[in-house]
Amino acid sequence: MITNTQQIDKYYEMLVEKNSNYEGVFFVGVKTTGIMCRPTCPAKKPYKENCEFFATAKEALLASYRPCKRCQPLSNPTKMSSEVKLLVEAIERNPERKWTDKDFDELSISANTARRQFKKQFGMTFIEYARSRRLGLAFKHIRNGDSIINAQLDSGYDSSNGFRDAFSRTMGTVPNHSKQITVLHCTWIETILGSMLAIADEEHLLLLEFVDRKGLENEIKKLRTRLNATILPEKVPVLEQIEEELSLYFEGELAEFKTPIRYLGSDFQQQVWNELRRIPVGQTVSYKELAENINNPSACRAVARANGANQLSILVPCHRVINSNGELGGYGGGIARKEWLINHENNLSS
Repeated sequence: MITNTQQIDKYYEMLVEKNSNYEGVFFVGVKTTGIMCRPTCPAKKPYKENCEFFATAKEALLASYRPCKRCQPLSNPTKMSSEVKLLVEAIERNPERKWTDKDFDELSISANTARRQFKKQFGMTFIEYARSRRLGLAFKHIRNGDSIINAQLDSGYDSSNGFRDAFSRTMGTVPNHSKQITVLHCTWIETILGSMLAIADEEHLLLLEFVDRKGLENEIKKLRTRLNATILPEKVPVLEQIEEELSLYFEGELAEFKTPIRYLGSDFQQQVWNELRRIPVGQTVSYKELAENINNPSACRAVARANGANQLSILVPCHRVINSNGELGGYGGGIARKEWLINHENNLSS
């Protein structure tokens, strides 16, 4: 149980705010009900004197608290509901299919439920998700040199106008040549610290960020603009690899990632990012030391900016850089996550 008064005050403040940056960082036990909750639980907040805070769910369980039925603290923070999982599986069985509201009857799911839950999970409706997968198939056909008409038919579009309209809404124009198309793939990955968004091309991971990071939408926009790309939901092998490695990492069974990555930054930024990857697991350096390590000791501020521009959270471990006075400093994913990651890696290296 956490007993530090200052830490308790901070955690209670985050509990009242329902701050998602603290998912997985602490759990709260409510003395009056005997229930354990996560920080973002939608239930009415208890008085601070009725709260006990724990670093892990296991500690709260051992203190005789039972899991809250509303926030389900023993599951991932935004774990896919059974309905959404069923719908995703249905799409993957037949990604060319054109879904309508009537088709939900055979899955025993209401159209409203599908629309609402999909919107919450992916930021788009089920129909939009299904359409994106169909367009993704079309992009792949064209990229491989197939004709527009074959891509249209193979992706389930009977009407060339319908195909062109759908294509234009996503890409802007219908391409005549495969060289005009750059398609990136994305997936949401659930971790004990919250949801992460991963974006990749066919061979490399390009972006991995916590979905509640400030400015993430701008990062994605810059990525699309820089590569002249569209981003569609599809699990390619590199995304499957990072999902598996992250699971092992958070379970304490993996310290070194093998997922291939690709930098999108200036020469200086890439120099800093390469140096970040040389910091051993379980160790930290200061911004000053990082600047010295790249033989540019006067570039502390530039190093800090490059650190903040890193788009590959955890794999390029910017969380291992702290202030010279020992304070944690900044972190795009939130200070609580930075502290958790450092402590976690200390355990990995011991």
